Amino acid sequence: MPNWNICYNAAMILVTGGTGFIGGHLIRHLADLGMDYRLLLQPGIDQSNLPRQTNMHVALSSLDDERGVRAALQGIDTVYHLVGVERSGVKADLMQTEVSHLDRLTGLAAQAGVRRFFYLSHLGADRASAYGLMKAKGVAEHIIRKSGLNYTIIRSSMVYGEGDNFTINLAKLIRMSPGIVLVPGDGSTLVQPLWVEDLVTSLIWALDMPSTQNAILEVGGPEHLPFGDVMRMIGAKMKKRRSYVAYNPVQLSFLTQFLENRIKGFPTTVFWMDYLAENRTCDLDSMARVFGINPARMKNKIDYLNSISRR
Repeated sequence: MPNWNICYNAAMILVTGGTGFIGGHLIRHLADLGMDYRLLLQPGIDQSNLPRQTNMHVALSSLDDERGVRAALQGIDTVYHLVGVERSGVKADLMQTEVSHLDRLTGLAAQAGVRRFFYLSHLGADRASAYGLMKAKGVAEHIIRKSGLNYTIIRSSMVYGEGDNFTINLAKLIRMSPGIVLVPGDGSTLVQPLWVEDLVTSLIWALDMPSTQNAILEVGGPEHLPFGDVMRMIGAKMKKRRSYVAYNPVQLSFLTQFLENRIKGFPTTVFWMDYLAENRTCDLDSMARVFGINPARMKNKIDYLNSISRR
């Protein structure tokens, strides 16, 4: 358990979602750079992913608690809002987490004089989308644009890295499958995997880049990969021989929802089906053009999957 310093005086960065995959990587970078930051932690949340630091600024509050959020925003210059619901699957309340909580946070941030607001969205976010997660992200983006805050919205492709919800869960699905792995459609849907270290670096560098202010930026990795090839790459890294079988996406979505409700910790969720319903890509040079970052190729950064194959 780290020794927390609950303080609201010094100007600093507020991070929501710091116990999650991307948030965890971000706060480690902030700590390594010696930047002052405060975590907004919901009481009772799992803290095992937090760095073991001796001087961590923490605000304990739910995003439902206006008084607690208002106190957490005291002295804050910048907010990184990284709370997400994908891991929760069918149990997630999209409208509460992606819309109501964000609406409250942006309103209070504007009142508190926050000068920069970062939001992590998805490629394909659109208020008119037929897919629940993409629609919620689109509504959230609209709220931010109308908030009066100086914002940076980053629409990211699928993000991978050790501890992620993407490759780790696919690896678990491959491991538990009895020789056959079902693939949505014919597996040709394109994705553009982005290494978490590259994404987090861009989030930090954007602080000093005027061109990223009041902008929606689409970023992804250096490759457009068919999802079926991604699954085969992960299986090969794990040294698991499987047959990858095309399956009707609508039926697979229903099957996934059924298994989510009946198998605790089932590795994939209905949100995956939303994400894979269409190609989720952007320009291959997006990271280099906007941030001057040459992103890593996926095959070079997934050695952490070796440990899953041995479990």
